[in-house]
Amino acid sequence: MDTATFNDFRKLIYGVSGISLNEQKRALVVGRLSKRMRALGINDFREYYNYVLKDKTGTEITKLIDAISTNVTHFFREADHFTFLKNKLLEWYDLGQKRFRIWSSACSTGEEPYTIAMVVLETLKGPDIDIKILATDISTRVLEHSKKGEYYSHKVEDIPKHLLLKYFTKKREGDDCVYVVNEKLKNIIKFARLNLKSTPYPMQGPFDAIFCRNVMIYFDESVRELLISEIYRLLRKGGYLFIGHSESITSSQNKLQILKPSIYYKP
Repeated sequence: MDTATFNDFRKLIYGVSGISLNEQKRALVVGRLSKRMRALGINDFREYYNYVLKDKTGTEITKLIDAISTNVTHFFREADHFTFLKNKLLEWYDLGQKRFRIWSSACSTGEEPYTIAMVVLETLKGPDIDIKILATDISTRVLEHSKKGEYYSHKVEDIPKHLLLKYFTKKREGDDCVYVVNEKLKNIIKFARLNLKSTPYPMQGPFDAIFCRNVMIYFDESVRELLISEIYRLLRKGGYLFIGHSESITSSQNKLQILKPSIYYKP
């Protein structure tokens, strides 16, 4: 891929998704777009670029973003966040709260929202509890994976044994076992496609907790500003934002107060 074509793809991807790609990502872009091009029978990157621009349905740009998106996650990732969430849920419940709304904003292949669902159901057991989890991602590919809720055995190794037995059904597939999420978890999660760059977001909120972990690292400062502003709008007073342990919010986004590294609070 020549420099001019790479720069055109960078601008296109940034304009649509907010994902910022530097020169060091050229090999990644080449590798991931090559797979899509082979599926279409296109051999030239400039030809593929023009193909994307000419597709007025928007289907191909969605598939391009699917190809570029990095989806690395696992169950109970950054586990201290879930311990903190459990304690807050108990605190809110003891104060009389019965309605709980949580948003997993970059849910990838579903491990994060399903982990949240397990934590919530294990913590709040009253019959009058109203729980809803919104799980969004820009990638239609990973959303389909999330909705199926099927994971090979190596993917569920971080789930405590008693929760795996309670919330998953084991079935065999080839030489490996597949674990399928049961309806108890699926029933409280709504999966939807959302581009975090396209503000304002359509949901109303307010949310008690928002997970926006390990996604801001792909955005530049202007997109992060828009994202945090929308998160602030959708988070209820007294609610919490969880970000990745390698991420931080700059001083210009100081409406949210830092409680501890990677956990922010809306006063």
